[in-house]
Amino acid sequence: MKTKILSVMMLIAFISTAQKKNGTVYIEHPAIETVNQFVKASVAGDRSKMASYLAEDFKAYDGNTDRANDKGMDKEAFLNNQMLYFKNLDYYNIEPFPNSYPDAIEYKKDNPNGTVWVQTWDLIKGVHKTTGVKIDAASHRLYTVNKNNKITMLIYYKNGAVIDEIRSSFTNRTNGTIYNHHEFINTVRKLMYAIENNDWDKAYGFYDKDARFVDSSSPEFKSIPLVEQKAIDKQITEKFDVASIDMVGYPDYLHYEMGDAHVVQSWWNVNFIRKSDKKAITVPIHYQMYFNEDGKIIRETAYYNPKLLD
Repeated sequence: MKTKILSVMMLIAFISTAQKKNGTVYIEHPAIETVNQFVKASVAGDRSKMASYLAEDFKAYDGNTDRANDKGMDKEAFLNNQMLYFKNLDYYNIEPFPNSYPDAIEYKKDNPNGTVWVQTWDLIKGVHKTTGVKIDAASHRLYTVNKNNKITMLIYYKNGAVIDEIRSSFTNRTNGTIYNHHEFINTVRKLMYAIENNDWDKAYGFYDKDARFVDSSSPEFKSIPLVEQKAIDKQITEKFDVASIDMVGYPDYLHYEMGDAHVVQSWWNVNFIRKSDKKAITVPIHYQMYFNEDGKIIRETAYYNPKLLD
């Protein structure tokens, strides 16, 4: 027992000596207010006010860069960069990321000038005026603030994908080929007319065994497997007969270059007869069916008004 007690005491002593404070974290601090006012001026497009919060030797660095010798942006270059957001975005705003708040950290070690670090987690929002691209992007920023409450440095981390999308949207670009005749279109027609003729085994044969189904009326577009879709189809056919199915317009097969997706979209009027009272009901429906390389349907989304079948 004595040995166990000594061991526990030694462990506690080790843990205590292994921990050493290196400063203080503040939830309220003048440096945080400086950063908040700078961000407010940025959103307002007030260049001179933004400049008043920056030290003359200010530097901004992209935290995502892979350039080891990145010299960053000086004060003027950074102000020009910030004004681009104000000038090119409608509804421009910077707000705290949900459930986050800024911290001010004053380190003790290697901090002779009393520099305070302020870290923020933000959402940058807006709609690009030319391309219509929506920005709703998370950003993390690290500021250093000196004793005069001037921002001396900023390191920012952001998702560059939305900026890439804006750049790409200035030029026209194709994204694949549209067909009005194709084997995948033939498959969709055969499937629909198999349903019209109550040949469900043939209809289900056009789907991959791992196919997923989405009903536009389902919450959050939740997908279900083939076995559950069969059960839903059975419930419908117990109450309704399929009198006929009419194609509306013509199907399109879209072979997308991005993602190499194979999609047939089609429009139909499904003419039901309700068994209980022989009432004729027409349900317009739009399908998007995704195919694999073997010509099997791997995903289907159906858009229709389910209340028509009430």
